[in-house]
Amino acid sequence: MAAAPARIAYRRIYEEPTPQDGQRVLVDRIWPRGVSKEHAHLDEWLREVAPSTDLRHWYGHDPALFAEFRRRYLAELGDAAHHEAAGHLRDLAARGRLTLLTATKDVDHSQAAVLADWLATDGASRRGGGASPGA
Repeated sequence: MAAAPARIAYRRIYEEPTPQDGQRVLVDRIWPRGVSKEHAHLDEWLREVAPSTDLRHWYGHDPALFAEFRRRYLAELGDAAHHEAAGHLRDLAARGRLTLLTATKDVDHSQAAVLADWLATDGASRRGGGASPGA
């Protein structure tokens, strides 16, 4: 399992849930293959906080593009389409332990990793929404 700070973690949805997970939120736009909704052990599926389809297709999970993906995704978190979902995720993080789930194989180069870092730094403390301009 990969983690940001102690209260915000990210991991693959295919891993077994643990008592340390706290709130379990799927942050993928598309439902993961091979996982039934009954066995996902989710508290929420927050697809609205996921990267846009265009950004997801551009990135293609290529680690060489991760820095630019991160920059573009943080910019998206500040737009109107992501504002409400990002705010809701900040609220969940403020309440306690939160585990962000993704189907991505390389979780360290995923939107879950970007969100965990954002929540641990800018996202958790910002109430106006969006990412910081220099991110």
